[in-house]
Amino acid sequence: MANEAVIIELFNGGRPIRFTCADNTGIEKGTMMELTDPRTVIANTNITEPVVGIAAAEKVANDGSTTIAVYTDGIFDMLSDSATQGIGIMVSNTDTENTIGTAVAAHLLDGSVIGKTLEEAGNAEVVAVRVNL
Repeated sequence: MANEAVIIELFNGGRPIRFTCADNTGIEKGTMMELTDPRTVIANTNITEPVVGIAAAEKVANDGSTTIAVYTDGIFDMLSDSATQGIGIMVSNTDTENTIGTAVAAHLLDGSVIGKTLEEAGNAEVVAVRVNL
């Protein structure tokens, strides 16, 4: 994958939550994670899918592990989509892996909001995002 989120600051140790994941899946540290049923996560590549946080560690494919911890509380550098975003704008996942875009009202209902920008972001720029899920 590419464009993984980078930790700037974790609050309360990042408040990691452990989720189930597939053994045959490789997940990079810093990947935005999408929730599926039952309480299972996959790397996020779909817009409007519920996100639960940022992968806290690398998960190697076929390593026998079927769980992964996800950070839910902190500030992360994340890549914005091609649109310009202002300070304090709510952002959600996009259909490009590990990329955020400006959230709309529907994103609050579908659970795809990941956080709020702490600085302005230009075209495809890395921006600090407050994640608090």
